[in-house]
Amino acid sequence: MIIQVPPTVPVVPEQLDPSAVPLAVPEIVWSAVAPALVLMIGGILLLTVVSLVRKPLPSWFHATWTVATATAAICATVPLWQRVQDNGASSEMAGTVGLDGFSLFVTGVICVSVILAALLLEGYLRREDLVGPEWYVLMLLSASGGVVMASANDLIVLFLGLEILSVAVYVLAAMHSRRTSSQEAGLKYFVLGAFSSAFLLYGIALTYGATGSTNLAGIQTFLADNVLVDNGLLLAGLAFMLVGFGFKVAAVPFHMWAPDVYQGAPTPVSAYMAAGVKAAGFAGLLRVFVTTFGPTYREEWMPMVAALAVLSLVVGSVMAIIQTNVKRMLAYSSISHAGFILLGVAAASDAGTSAALFYLLVYTFMVAGSFGVVTLIGRKGDGRHSLEDYRGLSRARPGLALVFTVFLLAQSGIPLTGGFLAKFYVIGAIVDEGLYALAAVAMLTAVISAFLYLRVIVAMYFAGPAGAEEGSEEPAEFAGPPVRIPAAAGLALGLALVGTLALGIVPGPATEVTRDATAELTVGN
Repeated sequence: MIIQVPPTVPVVPEQLDPSAVPLAVPEIVWSAVAPALVLMIGGILLLTVVSLVRKPLPSWFHATWTVATATAAICATVPLWQRVQDNGASSEMAGTVGLDGFSLFVTGVICVSVILAALLLEGYLRREDLVGPEWYVLMLLSASGGVVMASANDLIVLFLGLEILSVAVYVLAAMHSRRTSSQEAGLKYFVLGAFSSAFLLYGIALTYGATGSTNLAGIQTFLADNVLVDNGLLLAGLAFMLVGFGFKVAAVPFHMWAPDVYQGAPTPVSAYMAAGVKAAGFAGLLRVFVTTFGPTYREEWMPMVAALAVLSLVVGSVMAIIQTNVKRMLAYSSISHAGFILLGVAAASDAGTSAALFYLLVYTFMVAGSFGVVTLIGRKGDGRHSLEDYRGLSRARPGLALVFTVFLLAQSGIPLTGGFLAKFYVIGAIVDEGLYALAAVAMLTAVISAFLYLRVIVAMYFAGPAGAEEGSEEPAEFAGPPVRIPAAAGLALGLALVGTLALGIVPGPATEVTRDATAELTVGN
């Protein structure tokens, strides 16, 4: 058999020159990612400065640096917000990063949570003899990951942001070296978090297999132009991604980690997890499901989100009222609040997204303030969190008891607080979509949750001494060492109180911003 070999094609010398081949280099606009860069570089610089200085810096320096960095990140969003409002949304970094009102608003919420948590940390670390910059560095790096999640226009970028956010928080949860419960919380959070990340990554892979792209704008365009005859692969991808996001926002049945981790982690870290981490998780959930798959696949994923919302509302409210540890109460309360925000996601409308964003802003102030009070009541050792430890607080610290009462009533949805309007807007959004059963469940669980908050208020103001007979009129004496309020913690409580009340009394400016904070997917350069 004769095999004919084709003649060799001569190689032209110009073909060996790399410069002869044009390369498509994406245009990089660093200003579009300025908030994330400020947070990330701020954390790195803090660690560098501390390592170069021979003498230990005072504890207030680390907190001040962190607050200043987060404030600078908020300031960096202002010109970007104006640019978006004037010129519309844009897609940067070769279409992987979205610059729109949605991402900028969530960035502001995450930075507010960092400011409040850093102020609470300052006095906490001095009290526990754990002063060091690593707490603040990890928090800034974690926040930068949350900002990346909020602005991601690609599923791979979103996953990277999630991992940056999560790994730092895993370490923060286990940072209290003298409390085994803290190390247990960090380990449990890490194991279950890695498990949920695998679900999210597998969901991304299935979505890529069904659509041929991980770019959110590309996926949206593909689904708009093509009708999938067999969409089982895509539906499986959506389900797996919902599991990953459900873990991050502590939605039932993916909430198992939340009560133990919130209870065992250092209390200011619990405040950051409940506010900043939850905001980042919901940002990713809204961006992927509502913005990307909302126009074409809403009917497929909405029942799943609605089921998570109902389960979170019912389980969170019912389990919270049987707890005797206040940190676990707030953990289950956060699960219930996640259910309310999921209602905004299930609405899959502009009003629902706006309501969810407003809820995240209000919740950041309410939960950070609540955990701030719990931080102070825990005192040295961070172990006084039983409901019995709050008996008689109104007599020992009337101002602190009053502030805690405002935060608790706000979470229950009392008028003239941001919590009332947050619930009102979310329920209004689902009613507009005809989801009346979800609205009924939400209102019923809100009533159940009110009992939880009233239990703590009764313990602070009306409960008798421990062991006293029922009906005893003898007031309770506050047990344990006196509660000291560091200046930074007092400032954090003041800011949280003002935010909670202002958003309930004068909500107009915030609601206007949330209406303009729309997520838009555009094709990159």
